[in-house]
Amino acid sequence: MERFAGAVIRRRRIVIALFITATLLGAVLFLAVHVNYNMTEYLPDEAQSTKALELFGKEFPQPMPNADVTLRDVSLIEALQFKQELLAQEHVTGVTWLDDMADLTVPLEMGDRSVIESYYKNNTAKYSLVIAKGFEKEGVEGIRALLGGRGSVTGDAAEVAYVQTATGSEVTKAMIIVIPLIIVILIISTNSWIEPLLFLAAIGVSVIINMGTNVFSGSVSFLTNAVTPILQLAVSLDYAIFLLHSFGAHRKSGDSVEVAMRKAVKESFSTVAASASTTLFGFMALLFMDFQIGADLGLSLAKGILFSFVSVMIFLPALTICVYKVIDKTHHRDILPTFSSIYKVLRKLAVPAVLIVLLIIVPSFLGQSRTDFSYGYQSAFDAMTGQENEDRSTVMLLLVPKGDMVKEEALSDDLLALPHVTSVMSYAKTVGLGIPPGYLDDSITEQFYSENYARLVVSTDTPSEGDVAFATVEAVTAAAKQYYPEGVYSVGQSANLYDIKTVVQKDNTLTNWIAIITIFIVLMVTFRSLSLPFFLLLTIEAAIWINLAIPYFTGTSINYIGYLILNTVQLGATVDYAILLTVTYRNNRKTMPKREAAHKALGSSFRSILVSAVTLATAGFTLAATSSNPLIADIGTLLGRGTLLSMLMVLVFLPAVLTMCDKFIAKTTFKSGFLKTPKQEDSSK
Repeated sequence: MERFAGAVIRRRRIVIALFITATLLGAVLFLAVHVNYNMTEYLPDEAQSTKALELFGKEFPQPMPNADVTLRDVSLIEALQFKQELLAQEHVTGVTWLDDMADLTVPLEMGDRSVIESYYKNNTAKYSLVIAKGFEKEGVEGIRALLGGRGSVTGDAAEVAYVQTATGSEVTKAMIIVIPLIIVILIISTNSWIEPLLFLAAIGVSVIINMGTNVFSGSVSFLTNAVTPILQLAVSLDYAIFLLHSFGAHRKSGDSVEVAMRKAVKESFSTVAASASTTLFGFMALLFMDFQIGADLGLSLAKGILFSFVSVMIFLPALTICVYKVIDKTHHRDILPTFSSIYKVLRKLAVPAVLIVLLIIVPSFLGQSRTDFSYGYQSAFDAMTGQENEDRSTVMLLLVPKGDMVKEEALSDDLLALPHVTSVMSYAKTVGLGIPPGYLDDSITEQFYSENYARLVVSTDTPSEGDVAFATVEAVTAAAKQYYPEGVYSVGQSANLYDIKTVVQKDNTLTNWIAIITIFIVLMVTFRSLSLPFFLLLTIEAAIWINLAIPYFTGTSINYIGYLILNTVQLGATVDYAILLTVTYRNNRKTMPKREAAHKALGSSFRSILVSAVTLATAGFTLAATSSNPLIADIGTLLGRGTLLSMLMVLVFLPAVLTMCDKFIAKTTFKSGFLKTPKQEDSSK
């Protein structure tokens, strides 16, 4: 590593030029990255919704409606005129209203009440629209301008538009807030005004390169685009801090600048590699999620860790050698204390901390699995639109085998009898059994029949998600399968979110175990111990359980995807704190008794752990504060709170465990080299 560092230093100008070129290229490529705002597209191929959407596309060439428009205080004639105004909107490709389902020359009282009230009730008109894919934001904005406060726009397209609007500007806002905060934290924790800029330069370069390489994935989710830059910056900033702190220490010992940097690279390589490995494997566990938004985020974060590692080991040494004179000129005295005597405070908390953890660990483990979850954006969407959802309705489209109109009518009647189902439109129910499809114009029959399937439109009065909505989906599907056991397909907001719920719940156990097992192996190799990985993982997992149980005990709901991702992100990002403390304890233990070793380990690692945790928590809370998207906000809140909990567990709980289990650790660690006390020596004789 010293020879490698020497080569980097000798060719430092070439190295810097290459990284600047790669950064500029990454920035250009980033502008070409397509951001996907549709969560449904990340469902696995075997999911019911995925199969249904594919079948709908084959059987019914016309696009599926993806928006619902409500217009209040309007007459029948005005409602018909407004339909033409909607059709004239630039990104609206289709509008379905009452005139497509009933003859408006016949008095409404003589028509099917359930069909009529699905489109016109109490002087309120409801339209079903198709907004062109990729233009949801523009289409919804145009319709809202046309409504002028007289109605609302809901449905998939409206939610996609909401997510686009919410996350588009908020990523920039979060970075504008978090970068100055991190600079302040770093200035306080270092003794040079310029060093924080070097840290940010090294990680910032890797962030831009990473985000640019996302173009090769074809597209990335809005979640990946919003969360990756801040998480990568906060999680990998430690790598740069480790290197430059080591560089400063060697310079203080009298080494020349180049010799000090070579030694710093060699000394910090293993520490940074171990830290990066645990984080990397934590993120890579997300690749095994069936719900592909996890793989999308996991791949981007894993790439980010690798780019950060390379940047710190190659770009940062070259850059530092070029500007070390500026570092010297901008030196300032230490602002943070050394905390060398912090153990005097923390040791008093050790026994109470162990007792408290033992008391709450089981309730926390049970509570975190019983939290009330959300899977979409209904609550945030309702808050944004205010009264727009007063006359809420959710639509499910059913595909059943074509051929038996009597069975189709019986199913329609059964569906209408279900709670929360407000209308059912099918050929048998809307047109009637007395009129064969062949006698009608294709424009009418193609709304209900394809070559192989019949389509039923089921309207409900439920929100898009929640216990009632999902129970209604199950009831509708069960009723349809009684008549068509050979195959029923359904799509719609509630049906899609129901599938997301089913898929991500299966992902939870798998990703957790993959992260735990891989990180356990990394720790076992790092410490050459069977017991230390267990204690380190217990410390962080306990913090995770407490963090995720808080919503359950406070009666609040969180987005399940945020919950799922946080499980692995908190583990991978904060286990480094436990590693740092344990490495220091183990090294101290070779020359001093266990209590003294623990006290000195706390004193020497407290500052590094504090700075790292505060940086990551700041990034998390900034995400929560700046994002109106509940998924991103939940990840931010959970990450910020979880980081602080992990820090407390490492600083208070872990030292107590290390000292209490010292003998067991020594016996289960290969060549531990722990100093034996007189009592231990007597017992060994």
